[in-house]
Amino acid sequence: MKTIYLIRHCQAEGQEREARLTKAGESQARELAAFLKNKQIDRIVSSPFERAVSTIRPFAEEAGMDIETDERLTERVLSGAPKPNWLEMLEKSFSDPGLAFEGGESAAEAGKRGIDAINKVLEKSGKNAVVVTHGNLMATILRHYDNSYGFELWKSLSNPDVFELTFKGNSPKIKRIWEWN
Repeated sequence: MKTIYLIRHCQAEGQEREARLTKAGESQARELAAFLKNKQIDRIVSSPFERAVSTIRPFAEEAGMDIETDERLTERVLSGAPKPNWLEMLEKSFSDPGLAFEGGESAAEAGKRGIDAINKVLEKSGKNAVVVTHGNLMATILRHYDNSYGFELWKSLSNPDVFELTFKGNSPKIKRIWEWN
């Protein structure tokens, strides 16, 4: 049996690749480190975006572990340009996973790369691993395993948020274990 702690990054200053955590986000990252302390983590894999790496850095430093980065865990790009109706577009993309907007990535495409990253973590880790990603990709990954997850879950996600995925075979038992209030 293997467990992945799937984590959405802490509160950040923006959506850009180099966006840093806010002061509140830095505090959240320290609380997250304390929360993970006794989980017997043997591997950490993160989106290379600064806000994701900074989310898990306090835990990694305390545990004396390296943070591996994986481009497949980056946030999904909904479209190539900002859109005023992006929320409506996002909802449609959860209803139609093959839908891709100009310059963007479909939920199906993003989900495939996210699941590929998860499978690689499962293949290469001992027992318990942390995977840090972004909200849209997190919801898409969870939806792959359980179709009841989707747009409504995405809307309810907090920064940070933690789901425990316990694998006994290919389909995990999914449990939300920490939600920031």
